[in-house]
Amino acid sequence: MAKLYFKYGAMGSSKSAQALITQFNYEELGMTVWLIKPSTDDRDGADIIRSRIGLQRRAQVITPEQDIAQEYAKAGEFDVIIADEAQFFTPEQIDQLRALVDRNNIPVLCFGLRTDFQTHFFPGSQRLMELADSLTEIKTVCACGSKATVNARIDGAGNVITEGSQILLGGNDSYVAMCHRCWKKKIAERG
Repeated sequence: MAKLYFKYGAMGSSKSAQALITQFNYEELGMTVWLIKPSTDDRDGADIIRSRIGLQRRAQVITPEQDIAQEYAKAGEFDVIIADEAQFFTPEQIDQLRALVDRNNIPVLCFGLRTDFQTHFFPGSQRLMELADSLTEIKTVCACGSKATVNARIDGAGNVITEGSQILLGGNDSYVAMCHRCWKKKIAERG
């Protein structure tokens, strides 16, 4: 029986790399994969999924207005769906992925962030936490050696930022994965 999977982690935890490796593994077994990403994530190119270690593949871009189930029907039949940056899908789109699992008996593997730089759920991630059959944390570490759980947004000088819009695309220049204790300490130091 197919399942809806949510594999989440902080920035730099290899989510995109694992999504692309998973795609490769399915395809190596002769299975077809529908690789998708939300249009919100365009930092590496509108239709590119790129990991920090250099792996990359083209993916179908899904806008917030699109119905994923309808797009799947147009795209053809696949053995599995892999979605990167799933936190940027709308809650309704997560419901549509859930429906594909249930109706088509197709596994859907979603990779993404759980929370934003203020430690609040992204709407898509919250819905995945509510609906997924399998939740897996992809772990990474803070500079202190503890498990990183916070996506700390930083400015050009490395100071932690605690205000701003929920979505700001960026990599190591804009975010650092930290444990909650170090994040709070950096905020207090900023004063």
